Amino acid sequence: MTTNTTKVAWIGLGKLGLPMATRIAAAGYPVQGFDLSAERMALAEQAGITAYEDLASTVVDCRLVFVSVPDDKALLGLTLETGRLLAKLASGSVLIETSTVSIEASARVAAAADERGIAYLRSPVSGNPVAAESGTLSAMVSGPREALDEALPVMNTFTKAQYWLGDNEQARYAKLAINLMIAVSAGMMGEALAMARKGNIGWEEMLDLMADSAVGSPMVKYKTQPLKDRDFTSTFSAAQMAKDLDLILGCAHGDGVAVPLAAQMREAYSSLIGTGHGGDDYIATIHHTERLSGLPTLERK
Repeated sequence: MTTNTTKVAWIGLGKLGLPMATRIAAAGYPVQGFDLSAERMALAEQAGITAYEDLASTVVDCRLVFVSVPDDKALLGLTLETGRLLAKLASGSVLIETSTVSIEASARVAAAADERGIAYLRSPVSGNPVAAESGTLSAMVSGPREALDEALPVMNTFTKAQYWLGDNEQARYAKLAINLMIAVSAGMMGEALAMARKGNIGWEEMLDLMADSAVGSPMVKYKTQPLKDRDFTSTFSAAQMAKDLDLILGCAHGDGVAVPLAAQMREAYSSLIGTGHGGDDYIATIHHTERLSGLPTLERK
């Protein structure tokens, strides 16, 4: 294995963070990791990541610092409030933030980073844990282009493509736009499958047809087998999608963008959460349309 001298810190070793950090370590970079979960820290150690119990030790001598956290509260708490991560980073370092958060929270971090002479890359990723493990995520990036050029060799270990979109919050807008399309696609699939069942079309036959049709996107193809199996084990939960739809609605309303489909899907996910499916995968929209359509639940294989 090639040994690289650039030390990398990774903060937030969750479903996406850990496989991304693992690929960096597997490429020969020394990776220093931190997470609030002792279980995730133990898994990181098994993957060749040096785990630290405090943030200050995690980022020592690390010019590139990656962050993967669940939401605005976690990001602001980590960087500006109790965690005070930005105060622990050396001037001239690069902070690469990979989460899905609001424009407002990201802008607050950007302003604080700029004051400390820290380059801030907004770099949310598109994909799931399987894509993270295989290194085929796509990154939407905005911030200083020269910082992206510096981080690119490391990012190449866990992404197949990086789209630089501008100097400011463009990557945040792009990520919310992509997630809006995913949410609406999940709702569309639920309605189409319920209609097919009403028309006495076989469940698996309809899924095969959808995957092989003009609407057979990578997302549709990826979800075909789990839907055939009625397996709603979460790669990205209905509750997480509801959170992202709240971000999408807040962003769109603030900018005067009409998003009636986003509002409709937010109500659908509210229904899923209210009926006990908040922890299911976001594709569980089929539960919602089946219930509204009076269809019995199919047995899981």
